[in-house]
Amino acid sequence: MATTADFRNGMTLVLEGELYTIVEFMHVKPGKGGAFVRTTLKHVKTGRVVDRTFRAGERVETARLERRPHQFLYEDELGLHFMNLETYEQIVVPPELVQGREFLKEGGTADVLVHAETETPVLVELPVHVELQVVETDPGVRGDTATGGTKPARLESGAVVQVPLFVEVGDVIRVNTETRTYIERVRQG
Repeated sequence: MATTADFRNGMTLVLEGELYTIVEFMHVKPGKGGAFVRTTLKHVKTGRVVDRTFRAGERVETARLERRPHQFLYEDELGLHFMNLETYEQIVVPPELVQGREFLKEGGTADVLVHAETETPVLVELPVHVELQVVETDPGVRGDTATGGTKPARLESGAVVQVPLFVEVGDVIRVNTETRTYIERVRQG
């Protein structure tokens, strides 16, 4: 248990059985009445952001989450199989816990957030930028590049993103997994 005096950005709280991370907080001491703490919290699983106010000194339950590097092995009817890169231990994670699932390819790395007390996976986060090969896209038409147009491209992980007209099948591109957008071409095919 902690109090509002222990709050810091990144701290994980248990509220109504759900995990929330403190994005920001501010201690407020009004001229009249008691002091309070205004917080912005982010739900760990859904990413939903909520504002919540606590009385100064109020006790809250905290949770310790550990970020562990894992490699994605394969997916089957049980879920997604990951291997811990430090202990080589394998775990199975339900698909709904993986943010940006469409950008995950076999052999790719991700961070698994684990609830330290129960050793259960809470969330799987992909790196912000991943490099994937284009496996299907329409050919670019000569002369169309001046318009700055885009076209859909299917990547080796199965995701479809909008890419510039000069990108061709076999090219390796860098993609932002948070915004699901093309960043740059890394290598021509």
